[in-house]
Amino acid sequence: MAELEDRWHDLGEFIREQRRVGHLSLRKLSEMAGISNPYLSQIERGLRKPSAEILQQIARALEISSETLYVRAGILEAHDGETDLVAEIRRDAWLNEEQKKTLVQIYESFRAERRAAGFGPPEPADAVDEDDADGARESVVGEADAAEAESGALAGRS
Repeated sequence: MAELEDRWHDLGEFIREQRRVGHLSLRKLSEMAGISNPYLSQIERGLRKPSAEILQQIARALEISSETLYVRAGILEAHDGETDLVAEIRRDAWLNEEQKKTLVQIYESFRAERRAAGFGPPEPADAVDEDDADGARESVVGEADAAEAESGALAGRS
């Protein structure tokens, strides 16, 4: 029973933190989610168990994935493996190569920042060592610089 109470408390804290990150008052988020102010307050304090529909409304208002809240609430199981977001970015046909490299750099810097602050999931045993990750980031930056220099040289020839 205590495990369930901890789960609801953790979910409420997560929702509160997301609300604060989004610079939303409790009242504003409750309006955006279409739920009452007292009910949202009770959810944030872990006193209420919101339905999947309510979690979806909150997620939509916070502009986060409903799946994130469902996993935290125990409605869905967490993915066993980590999504390879870098590979997904590189496959995106809507982005040019420069945009892809920039997104990868930003994503990797955010992950490193969170790891340094002690947040985020633990790295799998076979994960890339931090020094290797820094080298990969430097390589990506170097490739971007080289591509920019090449495009500038080509533009100068025109």
